[in-house]
Formats: sequence, structure tokens, C-alpha cells
Amino acid sequence: MAEVEIGIGKAGRRAYGFDDIAIVPSRRTRDPEDVDISWEIDAYKFDLPLMAAAMDGVVSPATAIEIGRLGGVGVLNLEGLWTRYDDPEAVLDEISTLEPDKATLRMQQIYAEPIKEELIGQRIREIKDSGVVSCASVTPQRTQQFTRAILAAELDLLVIQGTVVSAEHVSKSVEPLNLKQFIRELEIPVIVGGCASYQAALHLMRTGAVGVLVGVGPGQACTTRGVLGIGVPQATAIADAAGARMRHLDETGVYVHVIADGGMSTGGDVAKAIACGADAVMIGSPLAAAHEAPGRGYHWGMATFHPSLPRGARVRVEQRGTMKEILVGPAHENDGRLNLFGALRTSMATCGYESVKEFQKAEVMVAPALKTEGKSLQRSQGVGMGH
Repeated sequence: MAEVEIGIGKAGRRAYGFDDIAIVPSRRTRDPEDVDISWEIDAYKFDLPLMAAAMDGVVSPATAIEIGRLGGVGVLNLEGLWTRYDDPEAVLDEISTLEPDKATLRMQQIYAEPIKEELIGQRIREIKDSGVVSCASVTPQRTQQFTRAILAAELDLLVIQGTVVSAEHVSKSVEPLNLKQFIRELEIPVIVGGCASYQAALHLMRTGAVGVLVGVGPGQACTTRGVLGIGVPQATAIADAAGARMRHLDETGVYVHVIADGGMSTGGDVAKAIACGADAVMIGSPLAAAHEAPGRGYHWGMATFHPSLPRGARVRVEQRGTMKEILVGPAHENDGRLNLFGALRTSMATCGYESVKEFQKAEVMVAPALKTEGKSLQRSQGVGMGH
């Protein structure tokens, strides 16, 4: 791809986010009922290509169970409130009442409570005992520390997750986690991320992970792009990771799933992520808007409470409906924020694709006028996509 000159001695590729592109309808259409949006990863099959983000305002054991019953998989943060407090409800109530200028400092204090390893197993078993697939997240720094508790609780899927996770972490002070060795010796399948480039995705795939999370800084609550100045717009990041997936498949015969992580707020965004090459999506803020979400109408990222360099914010999300309405409808609003996966199904049907893997081949265009063309009345009245 041609590079754009930024200045003498520096050039760079142009990158695109979801708002910059459009999915092009093909010559064929289908009935939505004939479209299959299910997702299979390792031994597990889900009716929805969905992972709920491992954020305390989104996933509790109860919402993980509800999301599992609706067809997706909820990822519980094993370094969050549910493993620091026996009953975090009072803490969640307090977080929802904090003044914006005091929220980050108080949350740093709240999250200074030590993680209790016995709660790790307890929370995993709560989810497993309901009959849904259990999935939980840890950071690379604490993966080995908590492995014994995770295995004892018989977790089904493990996510090793950070702002950026690499297959080659270099440190002069500590022995870093050897991802390749750890994953190949572990008894359960592992998903790793985040990453945002072809090379980073390819190297993570070579660790033996069954899936790679793609996204650095696109989430509503994430401030990484401002604090650190790093990131890649999601449409380009996903397409690059999908290219890495094909190279890895050619080299090894092993298909590694690309999971778009963040930057999606509507059904159209979910559809664009799949059309760019994702096998599934990880979303947070849309689910934080559910009445059942533990955040009480608030959403915050995993790095919001970092003790020395917070890279997230507590943001307010409008409570829009039940978890079921947000995921599979019915929708009672016209802005694309409800029935996200009904929208995906309809988008695929309208473009003539029968499965997620087929939809990855859809034609896309660079289309900066997609959401503004002919929408002046919506914008002026604050309705529809002009909200």
C-alpha cells in the first residue's frame, strides 16, 4: 500500500476506522432467516460471534451467565472487583455516584484491594455451574501467578489481555511470560491480545493461541490513544490481522480467529468489523448500557485504575434496554444500538452472504460521506443516525 509523506524523513500508511468505510451490496440477497451468524472456536460453538469485554461495568458472573444463555460468551476480569471483594455491590454503587473529577483517584483506591485467589475459583465455578461456557481474562504480568487457581476451577477459555500484548516482551528486571511456551503447555485454549498490526498479530498467532484480539485504544472508555499516542483505526487493524491469519494458515494449516476488540457501538459497526475480516467481536460499552449491567449506567476500562498511569475513563452510558434487547432485539429505537446481531444478520442477508466466513469476503469502500449524505434533517433534529 502506498505511503503518505508526513514530512521529510517520515512517511506512513493511511488507516481507516469504521466510519470511513461502507459495505457494498452484492448481486445477491437472502432471507435473514437463512443466514448463519454462529461462531466456533476450539471445541466451543456460540450462536452469536460475540465476546463481552472483561470490564467490571459490563461482565459480572450474573451477566456472563445471561450473555452465555443468549448465545455469546462473557469474559470475566479475574483482576477486577469480583475477585477483590466478596460482595462488590456496595463498591459498584459507590463508583456510580462518584463526581467525574474524583472518579479516577477513588477507583485507584478501590482497586488497591488485593486480589483473593479463592475468589478466582469461586467466580469461575459460579459461571460454569450455570451450564454456559466459562471465559475469563488475566494480564500477562499475573498469568502464571493465577494459573493454578484457574486450572483448579476448570475454566473453559482463557484470555490473556493487555493494552498491547506481544509475543516478545523484553525486560531487564523481571522474567517475562513466555507466551509460546505457556500456551502450548496449558490444558485450555487461550485467546491473546491486544494488537493492531500485521506483524504483531502474526507473532501472536505463532504462540499457539486460538484467537487474537485486535484493537489498541478504540473503546469508549479507553484513553490510550491520547495518553500514549498509539493505536491503529479498527478497519485497517482488523484487515491487517486478517491478512496475518491467512499467512499463518498457509504456513501451518491452523486457522487462528481474529476478534475485533472495541470501537463498535452499532450493528453497522459490528457488520463492518466482520466484513473487514473479523471472526467475532468483543464489545463493552454497548453492553454496559443494559439494565442488568453491573456498572449502573457507567463503563470503565481495565486500565482506568492503573496506580501510576491511568489509561481509561469512567464514562456514563445511557441505559437503553435489557441485555437481550441490545444483543438480539427487538429494537425500539432507530439508531442501531439495539438488536446488534439482528443487524449483523440483516446486513449479511442484504449483501447475499450466508455465513460469517463468507461475509469476510464482502466488498468494502472508503466512504467518508456514508453517514452524512442526505442526513441533514436527522443531524439537525438529533434523531436516527444523526443523534
